Amino acid sequence: MILRPTLLAMAALCGILGTAPCEAQAQAGAPYRDMPAIAPIGVRPDRYLPVPETAKGPPIDPAKGYRIQELGRGLYLVTDNAYQSMFLVYETGVVVVDAPPGYAQHIRAAIAEVTDRPITHVIYSHSHTDHIGGVNALGGHPILIAQEETKRLLARDGDPERPLPTVTFKDRYTLKLGSQRLELSYHGVAHEPGNIFIYAPEQRVLMVVDMVFPGWMPWRRFAVAHDVPGYFEQIAAIDRVPFDTFVGGHVSRVGTHADVAVQLAFMADLKAAASTALKTTEIGGEMDPADKANPWAVFDNYIDRVVVQCVNTLTPKWQSRLAGFDVYVWDQCYAMEQSLRID
Repeated sequence: MILRPTLLAMAALCGILGTAPCEAQAQAGAPYRDMPAIAPIGVRPDRYLPVPETAKGPPIDPAKGYRIQELGRGLYLVTDNAYQSMFLVYETGVVVVDAPPGYAQHIRAAIAEVTDRPITHVIYSHSHTDHIGGVNALGGHPILIAQEETKRLLARDGDPERPLPTVTFKDRYTLKLGSQRLELSYHGVAHEPGNIFIYAPEQRVLMVVDMVFPGWMPWRRFAVAHDVPGYFEQIAAIDRVPFDTFVGGHVSRVGTHADVAVQLAFMADLKAAASTALKTTEIGGEMDPADKANPWAVFDNYIDRVVVQCVNTLTPKWQSRLAGFDVYVWDQCYAMEQSLRID
C-alpha cells in the first residue's frame, strides 16, 4: 500500500526539490468523514495507548538480559520479554525450540543455569530468521528438526545462519528422548508454510509461534499471515489442544486458554466489523468526480472508508483490552476487508 504523505511532509519535500515535482504529486486533502482519533498508518501519534497491566509479564533482570520460567518437569521458557524460546532437559541432553538471533547466547546461559548437559536437538518452529537465525550461536552439532515445507523454504533462501534441518516430517513427528516427549504436528498454511505446533503432553504446554499473542493485539496483518482464513482456522485448532500453558514466541508472558478465547473474540468482532463496513460503504463517496474514471483511485477511496468504519466499530470495546490495539488496528482492518473480498 502506498501511504499518502502529510501536507507537512509534502511541503518539506517541495522545499528540498523545488516546485516542479510537487505540481505532479497528489496532495493530501481533508480527512474522511468520521475519521478515528487513533492515528492511521503513516501518521505519527503523539502518544501510544498505555499497555494494560494484564498484558505485562515478569520483568527482565537487566544484568542478564533474559529470564527463565519453568513450565513443567524439565521444560523451560527463555525470553527477553519480546521473543520466546523453550528448552527441554532429558537424561543425557537438551532440546531447544527456536533460537532468535537477538538472544541465542542467552539461551546457552539459561541452559547453563539448569544443567551442564549438551544441546543435542533444535526444533525449528518455522523458517523465519527472527526465530531461528541464531541457531549457529548455540554451538555443537545438534540434530535440526522441522516440517518439510520449512526445509523447502530454507533451501530456497540459502541462508548460512539458518542451516537446513537434518530431520523432517510431513504431518506428525514424536520426539522421544529418555523420559521426555514432544509431539510436533503440521496443520497447513496460516502464518507461513511449515509453521508447526509443538506440544509437551506431560507438561501440558503448547508452543505455536506468531499466531496467538497473549494480552496483545496480533502483529500487523495477522502477523503477516500467508493465509488469513487458514489463520482463523488454526487459532480455533489451538483452542482445542488440551494445554495449560501457551507459548506464542512473542510478548512478555505465556498464555492460557482464556487468552486464546480473547483473541478469538477479537477476531470475530473484527470480521463482523469489516463485513458490515464492506456492505454499507458507498463506492465513490467523498471523491472528486474527476477521479472516478481512475479505478485504482475508486477502490482506494472505498477501501479506506471501509477501514475507517471498521476501526470506529472496534475501538470502544477493544482499545483498553488489547495492548498495542492502536498500533495495529488499521493493519488488521485492511487485512480483514481484503481477505473478505478476495479469499
